Amino acid sequence: MSIKSSLIKLVIKLTPNILIIWVSNIILKGIAELTEFNFDVDSRSIYVQTRLYGEEGTIEVSLEDFAVFHDGESYRFIIHHAKSDRPWLNNLLSRVIGKAWKIPEIPQRAAQLELVAELFKAKPPALENTD
Repeated sequence: MSIKSSLIKLVIKLTPNILIIWVSNIILKGIAELTEFNFDVDSRSIYVQTRLYGEEGTIEVSLEDFAVFHDGESYRFIIHHAKSDRPWLNNLLSRVIGKAWKIPEIPQRAAQLELVAELFKAKPPALENTD
């Protein structure tokens, strides 16, 4: 892992969740309110609880084991596990999990995308011991 990606990982770990919630709520004002947030960069998992504007209850979403990788032609984003407390959202998530989505190439952002791919690279699959 490069020094840049190690520093970014450290900054992500040290950023307080309350700061992320506060900034998100400023950006999402009138659309949604982020009530809980947790991002574990090491396990590549995200948990979000939000309340849509005008709604009573909250919606919970968790993403696990996501990755950014280069397949030889382009960078791709994949989510291996995702779930929600809402059946309709689980149905929607089931259509995107396990699929490698192509990230559009932007030549000016190639270095940043390479860094993101290094930071969120896929874990090698566990090999089964046949002995």
